[in-house]
Amino acid sequence: MPGTALAIMARCPEKGKIKTRLASSIGAEETLQLYQAFLADLATRFSRGKHALCWAYTPTESNFEAALTAFLPVPVGHCLPQQGVELGERLRNVFLALAQHYQSIIVIASDSPHISLEVVEEAEQALRSADVVLGPADDGGYYLIAMREPHDVFSGIPMSTSRVLQMTIEKARRQGLVVRQLETLFDIDELSDLQRLAHLLQFNHMLAPTTAACISSITKELI
Repeated sequence: MPGTALAIMARCPEKGKIKTRLASSIGAEETLQLYQAFLADLATRFSRGKHALCWAYTPTESNFEAALTAFLPVPVGHCLPQQGVELGERLRNVFLALAQHYQSIIVIASDSPHISLEVVEEAEQALRSADVVLGPADDGGYYLIAMREPHDVFSGIPMSTSRVLQMTIEKARRQGLVVRQLETLFDIDELSDLQRLAHLLQFNHMLAPTTAACISSITKELI
């Protein structure tokens, strides 16, 4: 069985249907361009690595591969439709699907384009001694979750709340699972998050170069 799959949870980049809170501040077209930049940075960073890259996309009826082909600078790779209603259910189904083919699975969010290859490699290394590896987000959720087996650490947990991380840890430990945490990062949902990312990229634009260029071109007056 091959080594590690890296799945990116992503929404099909369609104008007016992505990151609506951010779009209310900077506009739907600008948000689309920004999200495309996020995906381009993630694809460029992870498509050439040792991990098998997979896009877990929603909505299932969208032509996700064609949408990405239109702007990605690298081949799209494998695309897997997310199955389920709630986010927790969809995450679990990604693990169940990929666990049939890979020894370990790392799942990351698509709204943190500054996730580094080093963080993903650290998650893979942590799986040697841990059952569940989590990358905490500073809003109380997580931007990364990794497991060697598809343990159910999702059901019964209300996603998109400030207690997701803590409840996930507690649920894992009740099952006797060893949990390891990585460094804390932030995701981009609102204008204040984008301003924070812009500030970060001013000091190191190579963390997400396509995103840095996009921010510079569309939001100068906002940041």
